Amino acid sequence: MTPEKNPVSGGKARGGPHPSVLRSAVVVGFFTLLSRVFGFLRDMVVANYFGARSAADAFFVAFRIPNMFRQLTAEGALSAAFVPLFTKTMMEDREKAMRFANNLLVTLTVALTGAVVVMIIFSPLLLKVIAIGFTGDAAKFDLTVNLTRLLFPYLIFISLAAVFMGMLNSFHHFSSPAASPVLLNLAIIVCTIFLRGYFSLPVYALVVGVLLGGLLQLAVQVPFAIREGFVFRPVFDPGSRLIRRVVTLSIPATFGIAVAEVNLLVDTMLASLLGEGAVSYLYYAQRLVQFPMGVFGVAMSTALLPTLSRQSSGGQAGKMVETVSESFRITMFLIIPSMVGLFALREPIVRLIYEHGEFTRLHTANTAFTLAFFTLGLLSFSGVKIFVSAFYAMGDTKTPVKIAALAMALNVALNLILMWPLKQAGLALATSMSSTINMALLAWLLRKRLGRLDGRRIFKSFKGITFSALVMAGVIYGAWGPLFGGGYTVAGLLAMLAIAGFSYFVAAFALRLEETSRLYDGFKRRFSGW
Repeated sequence: MTPEKNPVSGGKARGGPHPSVLRSAVVVGFFTLLSRVFGFLRDMVVANYFGARSAADAFFVAFRIPNMFRQLTAEGALSAAFVPLFTKTMMEDREKAMRFANNLLVTLTVALTGAVVVMIIFSPLLLKVIAIGFTGDAAKFDLTVNLTRLLFPYLIFISLAAVFMGMLNSFHHFSSPAASPVLLNLAIIVCTIFLRGYFSLPVYALVVGVLLGGLLQLAVQVPFAIREGFVFRPVFDPGSRLIRRVVTLSIPATFGIAVAEVNLLVDTMLASLLGEGAVSYLYYAQRLVQFPMGVFGVAMSTALLPTLSRQSSGGQAGKMVETVSESFRITMFLIIPSMVGLFALREPIVRLIYEHGEFTRLHTANTAFTLAFFTLGLLSFSGVKIFVSAFYAMGDTKTPVKIAALAMALNVALNLILMWPLKQAGLALATSMSSTINMALLAWLLRKRLGRLDGRRIFKSFKGITFSALVMAGVIYGAWGPLFGGGYTVAGLLAMLAIAGFSYFVAAFALRLEETSRLYDGFKRRFSGW
C-alpha cells in the first residue's frame, strides 16, 4: 500500500504521510513484545511466590473482575466508538475534536467514580456468581472480596488511559500506548518483591502493584498527547451530540465485549468447581497464548482501525478489502508458526518460565496440558480482532455482537461437555472451537458487506504457510533429542526457537510466499527511516 496523507496528525507530522498498517503494526508489535516479556517476568515472580494455591486463585479472580468492567465501560468499547468518531472529527475540525476528547475524559471520570462505588458495595454478591466454587471456603471467598474491592479503582485509571490511547492512535502514534503495560508489569514485580513482607497476607502487595501500574499507564501517555496538541480544558457536557454518539456506538460494542468477557468469566466460574489450582492453570496457559496473539494479532488490529476508519469514511471499499486481506495474511504468516511452536514446545516453555519456588512439576504438567488446547484457537483469536475492526470502522458495532452471542452460547455448551473429561483443558478447547466459529461467521458476513474478501489469495497463503509450519514442526521434533536429551535449559529452548524460526522462514522463502517479501520490505523500510 502506498502511504496516504495524514489529515489528523498534530505537531510536526501534520499534513505528512501516515505510516502503513504494516509499519504501524511493527511498532505496536515491538512494544507489545517488550510488554509481554515483562509480563512473563511478572508471572514468573507471581508464580515463584504464590504458585497455584488459594491466594493466587483469589487474586486472579479479583483482578479479572475490574479488567472485565474496564473492557465493558471503556477500553474495548471506547476504542470501537471513539477512534472512528475522533478521526472523522479531526478531519473536519481540530478544535471540535479536542473539545470532544476533553468532554469524554471528564464525563468518563464522573461516571466511573460512581460505578466503582456501587461495585465496591456489591462485590460479595458479584463474587457469589463469578466464583461460585469459592463459597465453600469462607477464608478464600473473603480474601477474594477484599482484593476485588481494593482493585476496582484501577478501572478509573486504565479507562482514562484508554481515551489517551485512542487519541494517540488516531494521530498514528502507537508506541507509548503499546509500551504503557510495561509500567504495570514493572509495578507488580517491584511491589511483589519488595512490599510483600509489609502485609500479613503477602498477596496484598500485588494489589498495590496493580493500582500503581494503572496510574502510571495513564500518566505516561499525557505528555505525548500534549505534544500532539492536546490541552486539558474541563468540559462536562454529557448530553452533547458526540458523547451521545459514543454511547450509541458503545452499547452494541459493549455487549460484544461483554460476550467475550462473560466467556472468560464462565471459564473461571467452571474452573473454580474443578478444585484448587484449576483457575491458576487456566490463567497461566492463557498468558502464554496471549503472547503471540498480543504481539501479532492485537498489534495488527490496533494499527488497522484508524486506517480502515479513514478508508470507510472516504467510501474506499476496494482499499478496505486490500487492507483487511493483507493484514490477515500477514497475521497468518506470523500466528500459524507460533501455534505450531507453542504446541510442540509447551512443556519446556511452561517449566522454564513458571516452575520455580511454589510452582511444582505437577503445576507444570497441568498448565502445559491446558496450553495445548488454547493454541488450537490462536489464529481464530487473532482473526476475530481483525474482522471486528473492519465492522467497527464502518460504524457497525451490532453485527460482531450477534456473532459473539452465538459463539458464547456454543462456548458454554462445549464447556459443559468437555470440562469433566478434560478438566480445565476442556474449557480451553471449548474456547478455541467457539472462537473458530466466530471468526468464520465474521469473515463470511464481511465478504457479503464488501462484495469480496480476496478469498483465493488468502487460501493460497494459508496452504503455503501451513506447509512451512509443518516443516518447522518436523525440525523441532528432529532436534528435540540433541537439545533436550539432558533436560530442559534456557539455552536449549532459545536454540530450539532459533532453529525452528530459521527453518520456517527458509521453507516460506523456498515456496516464494508473498508475505515473506512483504515483511522483509516492511522491516527494511522501517529501519531505514522510511
